Amino acid sequence: MPNCLAQFCSAALIAFALAVGSPVAPAHAEGAKPAVASAGGVIAVPSGYGMIETVERLKKDIATKGIQFFGEVDQGALAAVSGVPGVKPSVLLTFGNPPLGTQFVGGRQQSGLDWPVRMLVYLEAPGQVMIAWTDFDWIARRHGLTGLDAQLKMANEVAASIASAAARK
Repeated sequence: MPNCLAQFCSAALIAFALAVGSPVAPAHAEGAKPAVASAGGVIAVPSGYGMIETVERLKKDIATKGIQFFGEVDQGALAAVSGVPGVKPSVLLTFGNPPLGTQFVGGRQQSGLDWPVRMLVYLEAPGQVMIAWTDFDWIARRHGLTGLDAQLKMANEVAASIASAAARK
């Protein structure tokens, strides 16, 4: 039991340090309503920048926060190389904070399907770049995770903060 408590406290301190080191800014325009998840759990906010700059701003903010970056998948380029027509540009970023994220996986192994965090940058229409991710409260409901309210709140705040690095002001 003391070992579990130590692990929890360690993860909580890391999450707190991330939050304190990088103030959480809402991923929405000043005075506008905060982004709300769709019925499918997706939160999407418009970027104020083009595809390349949006991806670079998100990656820079992830690095600045000390969050582990796992990879980038250029889905649009993969479609083009594969000869699949009509796929608009989209780039999937994967990242996370293992001391925080693995607590969810420890709560229910199948929740590993939703970890690490994935954030999608995509071209919705000409000149309209979007940033999307899955709401962590929705993920918790999907997997029946309980007792992780503080961790879910932290994950939601950090994802919104990262998106705000490129969100339309």
